[in-house]
Amino acid sequence: MPRIRTALALLALACASEAAVRLPALISDHMVLQRGVPVRIWGWADPDEAVRVEFQGQTVSSKAGQDGKWVVWLKPLAAAGPLAMTVAGSNSIVINDVLVGEVWIGSGQSNMEFPLSRANNHDQEIAAADYPLIHIFMVKRKVAEQPMDDIEGTWAAVTPQSIPTFSAVEYFFGRDLYGKLHVPMGLIESNWGGTPAEAWTSPEALAADPLLKYAGEEWSATLARYPAAQKAYERRLSEWQTAAKAAKAGGNTPAARPRPPQGPGSSHAPSVLYNAMIAPLTPFAIRGVIWYQGENNANEGHAYRYRTVFRDMIEDWRNRWGEGDFPFLFVQLANFKSNPFWPVLRESQTETLRLRNTGMAVIIDIGNPDNIHPTDKQDVGYRLSLAARHIAYGEAVEDSGPLFRQATVEGGAMRVWFTHAAGMQARGGGALTGFTIAGADGQFVPAEARVEGTTVVVSSAQVAAPTAVRYAWADNPECNLVNQEGLPASPFRSGEPHYQ
Repeated sequence: MPRIRTALALLALACASEAAVRLPALISDHMVLQRGVPVRIWGWADPDEAVRVEFQGQTVSSKAGQDGKWVVWLKPLAAAGPLAMTVAGSNSIVINDVLVGEVWIGSGQSNMEFPLSRANNHDQEIAAADYPLIHIFMVKRKVAEQPMDDIEGTWAAVTPQSIPTFSAVEYFFGRDLYGKLHVPMGLIESNWGGTPAEAWTSPEALAADPLLKYAGEEWSATLARYPAAQKAYERRLSEWQTAAKAAKAGGNTPAARPRPPQGPGSSHAPSVLYNAMIAPLTPFAIRGVIWYQGENNANEGHAYRYRTVFRDMIEDWRNRWGEGDFPFLFVQLANFKSNPFWPVLRESQTETLRLRNTGMAVIIDIGNPDNIHPTDKQDVGYRLSLAARHIAYGEAVEDSGPLFRQATVEGGAMRVWFTHAAGMQARGGGALTGFTIAGADGQFVPAEARVEGTTVVVSSAQVAAPTAVRYAWADNPECNLVNQEGLPASPFRSGEPHYQ
C-alpha cells in the first residue's frame, strides 16, 4: 500500500505540473518589453484554465483554449524598470527585473554572430560593458522542419561576464542607441554562421513567389546527391584522420578537417532556421531588425536572385509580426577578396532599399581584404544605429553615404547623380578613385572623376563616347567617395536596375 500511495502521489504531482501555467523562454526574468505598442503575453495551461497577468498597473485575464494556449494583451507601456510581472493560473509565476524600452532583433550569418570577444579592442570593450539597462538574449541554434512555438535561451543584463560571446555588431548598435535614447534596450540575437537567406525565409514565402522556386529544387537535388556525397566524405575523413595522426607525430600541423556534405538536418535547408529561430519570436513585440548576411548567397547562382529572396523575406517577417513595416536595417557586404559576384550581391542589397523603412550600412571602407570577418564591428554598429535613429526614431541625422540615383551622358563624360550627397569628397583629400567608364563595346577602363555639387563627372581619354559608369564594382575595390559625414558611397553600376 505505501508503494501505491507513493505512486499515486507522484502521478498527481506530475499532472499538477503539466497543468501549471507555462511561459515561453522570452517571457522570463530580465526580459525587455517594447514600449509604446500593444504587448502580447502568452503561454500554455490546461484547457479552459483562467490566466491573469499583472504588470505596470494593468491586470488582464484570459482562458486557455482547448489546445492549452492562452494570450493576453497589455496596452502600450511606458519606458520603465526594473519591474515585476505576475502571471497566475493554478500556479503563480513572478518575473523579476523586467524592463520596458526598445527591443531589436539581430539576425543573419557569421558576421552578425561574430562575438565581442573577437572584435577590435575587445579586452577594453568587455571590461567597459556594464549596462544594467541593456539586456541580451541569445537564441540557441536549432533547425526545424515545421514552425516551432518556443526557443531556448535566457535574458541577461550586459556585464563583462555576460557579453563576450554576444554579437559584437548588435551590442555596439544597442549601446550606441542607448546612449542617444536613454531608455532600456533589449537585444535578441538569432543567427547562424555560413547560412543562406533561403534558410531564414518561411515555407509560405518561398512557395508564394515563382521566382523562388529554385530554392526547393536545389535542395531536392542536394538530398538526392547526399548518400554518395556522405560515403565520399567518410572516405576522405578516414584518410584525413590517418594523415593528421602522422602529422602530429612528426610535429607538424594537420591539414584542415574535411567538411561533411549538406544533407538531412542541415542549416542550409530552405526555411529550417525561420521555423526554429524566427517563428517563435514573432509573437514578441519589437521595434525592428538588424541583419548582416549575404556572404553565403554571393555566388553565380544566387547573387542576383538575392534581391528577390531578401525582399520577400523582409516582407514576410513583417507580416508575421503584424506590426506593419517595422524598420529593417542591414549591412552591405564589406570589401573582401572573393569572387566576381560579390558586387552583384551588394547591388541586390541596395535594391532592397526600395522597401519602406529599410536602411543600409555601407562598409566598403572598413573590411579586411583577406578575412571575410572584419574585426571593426564598432563602425558597423554605429552606422546601423544612424539608420535606426533616422528611420525608427525620426532624428534629422544623415544615415547613409552617397547613393547612386542616375547617370547621364554629357559629351565625352558621364554625370552621376547621387542622393545623400552633401559635401561629397575624396576621403582624406586628393583624387577620387574607384570609378570606371565604358563605351558601346562594354569595356570598362579606369576613369577620372571630380565632384560638382551633388554630382560626380566621370571621364576617360580612352572612351570618347561613354555609355555606362561604375563605382567600386569589384569584390575588393579601391574607392574613396564619401559625403560630409564621412559615410562611404555605395558601389553601383549604371544601366542595371537600381535604387532611386
